[in-house]
Amino acid sequence: MIVVTGGAGFIGSNLVRGLNRRGYDNILVVDDLTQGDKFLNLVDGKIADYLHKDDFRERLRQGQFDDIEAVLHQGACSDTTERDGHYMLDNNYRVTLEIFQYCQAAKVPLLYASSAAVYGAGPVYIEDLRHESPLNVYGYSKFLFDQVLRRHLHDLAAPVVGLRYFNVYGPNEQHKERMASVAFHNMNQFRKEGHVRLFGGWDGYADGGQLRDFIHIDDVVDVNLHFLDHPETSGIFNCGTGRAQPFNDVASTVVNALRADAGLEALSLAQQVEQQLIRYIPFPDDLKGRYQSYTEADLSQLRAAGFTKPMRDVQTGVAEYASSLLKQGRI
Repeated sequence: MIVVTGGAGFIGSNLVRGLNRRGYDNILVVDDLTQGDKFLNLVDGKIADYLHKDDFRERLRQGQFDDIEAVLHQGACSDTTERDGHYMLDNNYRVTLEIFQYCQAAKVPLLYASSAAVYGAGPVYIEDLRHESPLNVYGYSKFLFDQVLRRHLHDLAAPVVGLRYFNVYGPNEQHKERMASVAFHNMNQFRKEGHVRLFGGWDGYADGGQLRDFIHIDDVVDVNLHFLDHPETSGIFNCGTGRAQPFNDVASTVVNALRADAGLEALSLAQQVEQQLIRYIPFPDDLKGRYQSYTEADLSQLRAAGFTKPMRDVQTGVAEYASSLLKQGRI
């Protein structure tokens, strides 16, 4: 049995489907369906069982599992604006530590979700303590467990891999609401209002010119499955494309994808701005000093670990995402 925590969430539910595509369905999904609509993410996935996260945590403490092959730990509070440090450190750090301790005692491989938030404002995104300085308690909760793994890297009883996700987008993120990807918000905004709003220039960047490493969920799944297939490897690895692209690229791709669906021709970014299909709003004062204006994953260690598959750029991945949502009637 493979355990996927956060299995009804965005990345977790896509991992379930990735395992299903391999013909594997002996999967225990661990999550919290208090927000019941997340069940929609599991409807087309094949699983063996579901447990509430608190029940799973207690059963781990009591040692009630004896058939776990691997744990893909994606469950966490991913709200970067959450300031309740007590909750964040228990839910994100302490739970991960308990799962790690169980997996080491039972000799079970563990893959867990870290985050590019550990790097703070950057500008260097290499898996090295010298470049890590989280800007919020969410980033700190991920940073803290990464240090646990680093301390144990040379005495592990079973493989452990932490993946530092950059800006992930793709199907099954609708429940994340304001924490959903820029692409998701752009699509819904264009459908509803006929235009997309982006932050104006700040921090030395032009309007819509802030740069992020946007990665499609299918590429994230491929990275996870690579490490599941290579239990000889442990460590912390960036999970991005290695390519920083401006928010303008995301918005422009969204506009053209939805225009194509309506039978309209593609427009350049300049034309979209001129026609007010993309509009810029003042950069919010409350985000100044707490915002990553530039992220780009250094993939040297990921490539050295044997993952050589190319990653989608924004123009390819966002167009695929828009197409899938249009087919499902979700936008």
